Amino acid sequence: MAGEPGTPRPGTAGGAWVPPVVLKTLITVVVGTVAYVVTNLINQSEDELWKLAMSVVIGGAALIVQYMVDFEKRLGSVESGQRNQTRVLGDQFIQLSEAAALLNELDQAGMSTGDARRLIKSASQVGLQGPDIVKAFARAEIESLASVVTDLTGMTAHWQRDNNEWLIRLTGCAQRTIDATSSSVDRPFWDTDPAGHYLDAQIEAMRDPGVHIRRLFMINADEESDPNFMNKFTTLCQDQLDLGIKVRFMVLSPHRHTRAAARDIVIFDDALYLEFEPDRQQSYLQTRLDADARRVDVQVRRFNDLWESAAEPAPRPEPSTRPPVR
Repeated sequence: MAGEPGTPRPGTAGGAWVPPVVLKTLITVVVGTVAYVVTNLINQSEDELWKLAMSVVIGGAALIVQYMVDFEKRLGSVESGQRNQTRVLGDQFIQLSEAAALLNELDQAGMSTGDARRLIKSASQVGLQGPDIVKAFARAEIESLASVVTDLTGMTAHWQRDNNEWLIRLTGCAQRTIDATSSSVDRPFWDTDPAGHYLDAQIEAMRDPGVHIRRLFMINADEESDPNFMNKFTTLCQDQLDLGIKVRFMVLSPHRHTRAAARDIVIFDDALYLEFEPDRQQSYLQTRLDADARRVDVQVRRFNDLWESAAEPAPRPEPSTRPPVR
């Protein structure tokens, strides 16, 4: 191949490189000399001046032809380069047009184009600067976000465990109402740190823009008959009432204590709901976000029916006192 070691370059003789100008000059001299000899052989009667002029003309023509051929090659190379550059610019223009169209669609849909730009810019910076594990984590987060948003085009999304981030974020997005059921499966949640963050988000939502929150606790019949449990449960209800949350409870009869009754549902603005469904052992939860209007309407009507038949919690239990020692 040209350019490999030991391979003569164009315009070389026996491996020695000859400059293109010198090569063209040599060719011109050779052509002129041959023309002079041929002219001398064809017509020996003419004078030497005419023969010399003829050879110069032919040699000059040969030189011009060489430059024309070389010019045509260079012109073809320039045209090819321009075509490649035009194709590259065209591809880049199409990509920019697609990006601009996507941003315009985001803006028309009421989404934040600034956040989209920030995500793209930050992802590119992580890709250029971050270590491999940070890049891998960023890719995983972007893929997760893309998967959730893609699922939401069908008005539903799933998470294979409990997702308190969705719960808190949706609480901050609510504008009018939050209606929630809390079953026995959900009871340990109220003693965890995420429950404090969730209540803080609810307090903020009730303050601005004034969201109305209702919580319906569901307890079992055997729990209702346990005084110790009811004291703790009543305290839990009164703590949330003090925050401004409307609270009621319902005692599930044995035939109503089904797996469906154990599902905790949080309805936001009567427009979408989060459903926390336990597995068969009621130890692990999976989260489902659903915004299908028909299914949301079913959940809203079900909650309102349960709320109407639920009971108000008892007053806060009085602290126990010991009789005075005599």
